Amino acid sequence: MNIMLIDDNKIDLFVNQKIIERLSTGCDIRAFTSACSAINFLKILEDKGAYPTMFVPDVILLDINMPEMDGFQFLEAFDELSGIDKKSIRIYMLSSSTSPQDVEKIEESNSCIGLIDKPLKTYIVEEILEEFRPYLKQFDAEAEDINLVDCKQSIKVK
Repeated sequence: MNIMLIDDNKIDLFVNQKIIERLSTGCDIRAFTSACSAINFLKILEDKGAYPTMFVPDVILLDINMPEMDGFQFLEAFDELSGIDKKSIRIYMLSSSTSPQDVEKIEESNSCIGLIDKPLKTYIVEEILEEFRPYLKQFDAEAEDINLVDCKQSIKVK
């Protein structure tokens, strides 16, 4: 599973990355301190022939409030990308904002599937990772022994 973290706060990036690494050793994580650099990275992916083995995110955890390009501007630029399978990428906004306008913008977005309150919590990451573990029930005889917290209400999904 590939996870892209986008946050201008380096401490938040570090902590979020450590939480994800602790919960899943199978994740490849790319962290960006600006939405501009993250969108430029994704633009490189549009030329699939040149970079067939390049990191393509399954999940993007995106801060709302950033200088240069905020989370909503990132979503607009993301929507304009044409050479990648955007439907397979799950974008969650991270925010400590309680602004009804932010929640409304997220709900109106075609690309963002939910809002996660900051700081990122372990059980939220477990829920996101669980969505990408469909193989457990098919191939793991002890899949029922996996004890992940059921917290579907934690992420405000549209």
